[in-house]
Amino acid sequence: MPDPLLLKKYSNRRLYDTRNSCYVTLEDVSTMIRSGEQVQISDASTGEDVTAFILTQIVLEAAKRRNSLLPESVLHLIIRYGDNALGEFFEKYFQKTLQNYLDTKKAFDQQFGKWLDMGMELPKRMPEMMSGASSIEGMLNLFGLSHPSASNKPDAKHPDPSGRLDSEQKPKA
Repeated sequence: MPDPLLLKKYSNRRLYDTRNSCYVTLEDVSTMIRSGEQVQISDASTGEDVTAFILTQIVLEAAKRRNSLLPESVLHLIIRYGDNALGEFFEKYFQKTLQNYLDTKKAFDQQFGKWLDMGMELPKRMPEMMSGASSIEGMLNLFGLSHPSASNKPDAKHPDPSGRLDSEQKPKA
């Protein structure tokens, strides 16, 4: 994995992109992350790693625009139990659960796309699939069987199993 993009946070809340030598906004950082970039953010004066704080701020800003992040019941639990149980949960399970969800969703989307493609190809492939009828006829002939649409007239080798005689086979009186 490539090295993360280093950003410096200044006391005036501005973020400085050290790779591109320019200031960036929280929205810029969000866009970078969505495109697959890893970021590491440090306080310019102390050198302290403030990545988690800034990323949390980005998530909260987005939630503020939508007026929701988590259901109220979950927010009550976060406040009630604080860092104890929830910190461990987020560290151990939440990331894995979210990653599994995203992987499963991606696999489902790909499979569904294949099914759609297959369905779109079906009308084109139908004549090709139906051409197998001639090979079935060949198999029937190989085993001495006739195709149902073939003549139903019995012959000397294969007399009429019903015991009836048609006009050609009736003995002459």
